Amino acid sequence: MAGVFEVEVDGVEHDHGLAHHHDEPSQIDVSKLSPEEKWRVEHARMHAKHKGHEAMHAEMVLILIVTLVVAQLVLVQWKQRHSKSYNLVTLFQMWVVPLYFTTKLHWWRFLTTWFIFSVITAYISYRATRKPLACTTPRLVYKWFLLLYKISYATGIAGYSVVMFTLFGINLIFRIKPEDAMDFGVSLLFYGLYYGVLGRDFAEMCADFMASTVGYYSASGMPTKHLSDNICAVCGQPILVDVSEEGIIENTYRLSCNHVFHEFCIRGWCIVGKKQMCPYCKEKVDLKRMFSNPWERPHVMYGQLLDWLRYLVAWQPVIIGFVQGINYVLGLE
Repeated sequence: MAGVFEVEVDGVEHDHGLAHHHDEPSQIDVSKLSPEEKWRVEHARMHAKHKGHEAMHAEMVLILIVTLVVAQLVLVQWKQRHSKSYNLVTLFQMWVVPLYFTTKLHWWRFLTTWFIFSVITAYISYRATRKPLACTTPRLVYKWFLLLYKISYATGIAGYSVVMFTLFGINLIFRIKPEDAMDFGVSLLFYGLYYGVLGRDFAEMCADFMASTVGYYSASGMPTKHLSDNICAVCGQPILVDVSEEGIIENTYRLSCNHVFHEFCIRGWCIVGKKQMCPYCKEKVDLKRMFSNPWERPHVMYGQLLDWLRYLVAWQPVIIGFVQGINYVLGLE
């Protein structure tokens, strides 16, 4: 049945470009309107509904600002005093919060990729937390998360490029509608950033478990056993290629503290596991020296960008929901 309603703002009937008679209220059949006309009608209804609510809106804005400031202070203190619980809760919210919204919006493509990611990552995390640790597990863990990191990096760059091309009108050369090109670019950017953040958090958790299980790394900073010259402190496996030699499968890398590691392991430890220190002696790693190739440095910068976005994905929806709850209790609309 067609919906018909009146639109009146400030005592004057507004048609927003829609024809009506001057001798009777403006009645609009929504089912016969174009999307642009529907938007205009909804815009007029919103103005009519919120007329005279300026004081209430100011109070809502004040509540939002105060809540954001207090929440930020609480999160900073929580992270500083109980970082482990903070990281676990943040990781759980990063994993669940987007699932709630995408399920509600029926975004089946995202749900499919989320399910595949969750199954593989759950298996990898299970392997990483087993004791005793299998000799093949560290390499399996770093391979998966490094692959995920590279895919998310490429997807994010592609999405950003599509968005910029659309803003400059390059999409018109290929006869692609601006809204379609922008939707595609934003979707790619969302996928890249989301799985990039989530993958790095899971990788950090697995890196902590594996390093403590192997025994060369502990949270206190004191190694639980001595490191031999020919053993990698990340995976605990022998180093078969000398630092000066060219390996067939993988090279060997020496840090400034003179501890030697498999190149794949130490890169995974620093980039994927977010550990900017030697796994054995905890001396700070010089990332600029490790990634001297200019083509590799953007990966480090991208990793820092993912850290900044974690707050927006994990905590911002929770804070906004809390603000809406306060407004509901106070009767604000």
